[in-house]
Amino acid sequence: MAEDLAEDLAEDFEEEDPAEDARRARWTATGTGALLTLAGVTASLMRLSGVPALVPVAYAAGAAVCAFAGVLGAKGRTRRSLWLLIVGTMVMALGDQFD
Repeated sequence: MAEDLAEDLAEDFEEEDPAEDARRARWTATGTGALLTLAGVTASLMRLSGVPALVPVAYAAGAAVCAFAGVLGAKGRTRRSLWLLIVGTMVMALGDQFD
C-alpha cells in the first residue's frame, strides 16, 4: 500500500510539464508586479501632503519599477522580473526611511 502511494507520487512529480511551470512563473511575476505597483501608487497618493517630497516620489518610482517588472514577467523574462520587483520594493522601502 505504501509502495503504491510512493509510486503514484513519484509519477506525479515526473509528469510535470515545463510549459506549465513557465506559465505559472509568468502569471506570478505579472500578478506580483501589478500588486506591488498598486501598493506603491496608493502609498504615493496617501503621502502627498505633510511629508518631504522625496517620500511620494520614492513610492512612485518603486511602483514604476514594479510595473516594468510585471511587463517583463508577462513576456517571459521572469528572472529579470524577480530582481526588478526586489529593487522596486527596496526603493519604496527607502522612501519610507525619509519619512
